[in-house]
Amino acid sequence: MNETLTFPLSERVTSMAESATLAMAAKAREFKSRGIDVISLSLGEPDFKTPEHIQEGAKKAIDEGKYFAYPPVPGYQDFREAIAKKLREENNIPCEAAHIVVSNGAKQSIANVMQALINPGDEVVVFSPYWVSYTALVELAGGTPVFVEGSIDNDFKATAKQLAEAITSKTKAVIFSSPCNPTGSVFLKEELEAIAEVIKAQDNVMIIADEIYEHINYTGESVSLASLPGMLEKTITVNGFAKGFAMTGWRVGYIAAPEWLAKACTKIQGQFTSANCSIAQRAALTAITSDLTPTYEMAKAYRSRRGMVYELLQQIPGVRVNLPQGAFYFFPDVSSYFGKSNGETTISDSNDFCMYILEKAHVSLVPGAAFGDPNCIRLSYAASEEDLKEAVKRIKTVLSELS
Repeated sequence: MNETLTFPLSERVTSMAESATLAMAAKAREFKSRGIDVISLSLGEPDFKTPEHIQEGAKKAIDEGKYFAYPPVPGYQDFREAIAKKLREENNIPCEAAHIVVSNGAKQSIANVMQALINPGDEVVVFSPYWVSYTALVELAGGTPVFVEGSIDNDFKATAKQLAEAITSKTKAVIFSSPCNPTGSVFLKEELEAIAEVIKAQDNVMIIADEIYEHINYTGESVSLASLPGMLEKTITVNGFAKGFAMTGWRVGYIAAPEWLAKACTKIQGQFTSANCSIAQRAALTAITSDLTPTYEMAKAYRSRRGMVYELLQQIPGVRVNLPQGAFYFFPDVSSYFGKSNGETTISDSNDFCMYILEKAHVSLVPGAAFGDPNCIRLSYAASEEDLKEAVKRIKTVLSELS
């Protein structure tokens, strides 16, 4: 193929930012391909294998031989019924199978919602720091992201007051995650109630609650926004199996939404990808209808790692860090290193910081600018304790060489 010939790409793709997490993961793989021992703390991917009973559920589905045809676009009926039952019993969200749409990961779930709701010129309020794909998916739908920002001083949690001030006549939706990627912050019940009061006062605003990390929550309190009075018809709950069940590669996510919106998302998905993989759905059905002990054990391990990494990060001069209450990330402020140099490299921003750490310490991190806070970096502690200790040791060593 003649690579010298070019053809104009759409403005849609040329204006789209590359996923920063995937970009850093690619750089880490490039270093590894050169024989460099890189510790990757950039991806939000559990280091556990999918529990064996879930694997067996997939094998059983293959052996039964009934799941080789195209599934229904929104997912198998029994799977959607099981998800609705889970949401009723665990999350206090009154819903039925008709409210559920299963997609190829929670990312597609959010993309479907944005395509269904947003017209060019509409605004979507995004709680910041935010997961990297939120803004890209808003913009891909023709919308404009409007940010309400939290800081490390308040555990990165924007307030209901900020939300109320950000809403305009152009606002169509609001999106946030709790537990949050990238900060690990968890909105408590009283904070969610305040947010709910703001949304209930708006006739034409929906709110997207991304709860993909619900099982990795250290507060002892798990509250779904859709369970609060008056919020069922105003809320799209996003969830999936990647984080709590270590099923990233299976690509199973879902929404619970008012039926009119579920139908719209099914219509969109029918043109883009059709249904989620049949065997992945059967594995996920096993996960959601089985004992959650493996999930609780994983969450227990993450909590232990969180405490260890928190103590280690506090020992690095100039790194400001708070204690996250969920997920498996730290989002430390490293701005005290901006302007410093080792004589060869000068750190100007979080991008420079992460590249310096990758090149000198051989640890991959993600710049905070991609998540809405240029003073921070994201560090995933979904890695072994041995790798985490070694990674923070390397980071501390190379940062000591800056002045």
